[in-house]
Order: sequence, then structure tokens, then C-alpha cells
Amino acid sequence: MHNSSAKIGIVTVSDRASAGVYDDLSGKAIIATLNDYLSCSWQPEYRLIPDEQPLIEQTLRELADIQGCCLIVTTGGTGPAKRDVTPEATEAVCDRMMPGFGELMRSESLKYVPTAILSRQTAGLRGSCLIINLPGKPKAIRQCLDAVFPAVPYCIDLMDGPYLTCNENIIVPFRPKS
Repeated sequence: MHNSSAKIGIVTVSDRASAGVYDDLSGKAIIATLNDYLSCSWQPEYRLIPDEQPLIEQTLRELADIQGCCLIVTTGGTGPAKRDVTPEATEAVCDRMMPGFGELMRSESLKYVPTAILSRQTAGLRGSCLIINLPGKPKAIRQCLDAVFPAVPYCIDLMDGPYLTCNENIIVPFRPKS
């Protein structure tokens, strides 16, 4: 399926940012990173919501099922605090989990901070959509995406999603030689 513009959901999960206490730098960092990576046409579906599990689940379902996003990237709500429920919401809406994403992101983040082991971020599949949880800090977002994104276009290929092309001087997607 080669549609004209891939839809990608960007979901910032933050009580304080959604209340206007501070600017959502994390969501902006994801959009900037995807703009760096992708050479194909794509359209962000951006949402900024509080740390409420039913609302996170509803937002993920809406982006996957109604908006038709091939990829949803969340930021925030992956730590051990009581309000951090993004991984639970992700697992609740996914058909199958993709634990390799969380494993790789944590091992990448551990090169920078010992507290990376406190991150519970994960990834999963809902229908033909890949959902990836990222940490909340903008710098960590880029580190984690740099680590996992080379596998993302092929994952989307395998789910019959749009063919994502990348700026290969920045990030090289891995697709097996057929």
C-alpha cells in the first residue's frame, strides 16, 4: 500500500503540559526527529493529553482505528510514578506486544543514565499500527528513536502499511534483501 501521505500519531501524555503548566517540548522533539528521518510525505496527528489510562487508551484507539495511523509514538508516563500508566494503556489496546523495542531503548538509555532501568516503555501492534512508547525527556526521545527507528519501516511493511522512506544520511532503515 503506497498511499500519498503516511499518518503518524504523536501523543504526549503529561498532566502538567496538558494543563498548560509548561510547553510540550517532547511532542515537538518527536515531530522534529521524524521530519529529520523521513523523506516521504507524512502527516502528524498530534494529541496532548493528561495521564489518565482510559483517555490514553481511547486516544490510541482513535489514532489507529479512525485516523488510520501506521505508527503512533507516545512520550511520557513510562516511569514508576503512580500516574505513569502509558505502558498499561498501550498493552490494553494492543493485539500483540513487541518487547524488543523497550529492551533496546532501555539498553541505549543506560549508556547515558543509570535510571533508564526505571523506564517501563514498551511497544505493540494494534491492527496494522505500530505503537511505540518513548520516555518524556526530549534528549532521551532522540536517543531512543535513533536506536529503534531503523527497524520501524520494515515492521510497517510487514503490516501492509505505507512504504516509509528515510533520509539515509541521517537514519538508514533496514529492509532484508529480497
